[in-house]
Amino acid sequence: MKTEARTLAFSAFMALLIGSAGITATLASNSQAILLDGLFNLIYFSVALVTIKVSKLASRPDSESYPFGYSYFESLVNLCKGLLILGVSVFALVDAIAALLTGGREIAAGIAVIYALFATLACSLTAWVMHRSQRYVQSPLVAADKLNWVVNSLISAAVLSAFCLVMIFEKLNLDTLVPYVDSVLVIAVVLLCLGVPVRMASQALKELLNKTPEEVIAVPAREAIKRALAGTHTLEVRVRMVRPGRLLYVMVHVVMPEDGACDSLKRQDALRARIDDEVRRCYSPVVCDVVFTANTHWAAPTCGLLIDKHS
Repeated sequence: MKTEARTLAFSAFMALLIGSAGITATLASNSQAILLDGLFNLIYFSVALVTIKVSKLASRPDSESYPFGYSYFESLVNLCKGLLILGVSVFALVDAIAALLTGGREIAAGIAVIYALFATLACSLTAWVMHRSQRYVQSPLVAADKLNWVVNSLISAAVLSAFCLVMIFEKLNLDTLVPYVDSVLVIAVVLLCLGVPVRMASQALKELLNKTPEEVIAVPAREAIKRALAGTHTLEVRVRMVRPGRLLYVMVHVVMPEDGACDSLKRQDALRARIDDEVRRCYSPVVCDVVFTANTHWAAPTCGLLIDKHS
């Protein structure tokens, strides 16, 4: 799929399909592992509807109501995704431990195997579609969805393997082990995959708190600014950048001598254009604000309180 909207809509549809199948299979199999998978996908479907709306907002320019654009909505959605997945995982973990301590639970392995096979194939297909879409769509929303479906595929494959193990235990007359397989499986899957929602939520929270983006983005941007200013006499260059969602926002304060070469607006605009062009070579979309000043106070770190601009 070559558009962000169609890719996210496909992801939402698959989440609804697998989630509905999971809830139906749970009623027939009594498996908490399947219930976890079904709830996970239904919750993800509800968030996916919001994600589609946010993807449309993120492509809009800033407005009077949102003077810095809508990119922060992307980070907010990814934070909600991470926290929802984390919440469902913790709930499932507590429930599985409780079941394990009270003798486990019986499940209908045949139905569970059929569902797990369906879920594994469906999740793998969706992850592949997300991966292919990234050739045409550079979107943190699609990237987050791809990560979700890769993890979902691994979980479904683990569930399938475990339910096959149940059938083997039943044929070997190891009936005492069968009630514990489902609970042990849920605990193992949650513990192995718990880092994914934690990392997703953590990254989104850093973006919402205006933390400097990771070095793989920040370092090339800083180097691009250095190249653009090469040959220009500057006293200090201070670069600040944040990356809410897909948008990189860069603010550059250039402190110059009062009798410097960029003493006209035309020359300053030419240098701004050069900086913007260099940064875009390493990252896009980007908003690049360049401020020229002869007073270092305008470039210095500040908490917003009044400073002495003449010292």
